[in-house]
Amino acid sequence: MKRLLEKPTVDWAGKFAKRASLSAHPALKDFYQSGLPDGDTPLKDVRFLAMDFETTGLDYKEDSIISIGVVPFDLNRIYLREALEWRIRPRKQLSEDSVVIHGITHSDLVDAPDFEDVIAEVLQSMQGVVTVVHYHHIERRFLDHEFRSRYGDRVEFPLVDTMAIESAIQQKMNGGLLNRLKGKTTESVRLAKSRERYGLPTYSPHHALTDAIATAELLQAQIHYSQWQESRIKEIWI
Repeated sequence: MKRLLEKPTVDWAGKFAKRASLSAHPALKDFYQSGLPDGDTPLKDVRFLAMDFETTGLDYKEDSIISIGVVPFDLNRIYLREALEWRIRPRKQLSEDSVVIHGITHSDLVDAPDFEDVIAEVLQSMQGVVTVVHYHHIERRFLDHEFRSRYGDRVEFPLVDTMAIESAIQQKMNGGLLNRLKGKTTESVRLAKSRERYGLPTYSPHHALTDAIATAELLQAQIHYSQWQESRIKEIWI
């Protein structure tokens, strides 16, 4: 079957096996050794984990993660009782601009733990599931940079990106020369706008756990709307 997203195919099982043998960090080694769902697993049978980060900015080399929210789900249910959220003390002082965006202040993080103190729990929540985000460059780059800068290790794992999926859906519906001649244009694929098209409720943005829940609901809607329940997970992970 043709991949639903036109992205390079990655041998994630092989990559996990290699990283498990190379990683020195105990929590990261456990994460890799836990493995992944088989790439041929139908989406209807996959256990997912929606994840969202709040950061001090968008530059993963200079900015820091200050909040992580995760919630497990499948195509029929979101497991809110298993949701988790962590506040993390940044390496640098918060800027006024970032405080305005996410509402997390200096006083909120004074007693927050360091990244080192929460990462084992975060990685444990990611074991054996497929992580889902909205715009994968944030979570993938920030998490990988933290490990490289602190431990000289790499965090690599497949992601389902609801923004990439929505971009593909929009391109199919409204993209191309013929649609442009008809006056059609692709619509915004930001989280709130994407949810709006599926009739999902409006949530306040820039809160890690709320955005993770919003992302989980969006993926459920995208897959049901497109009738991809029988498609394989390897067709949409990147």
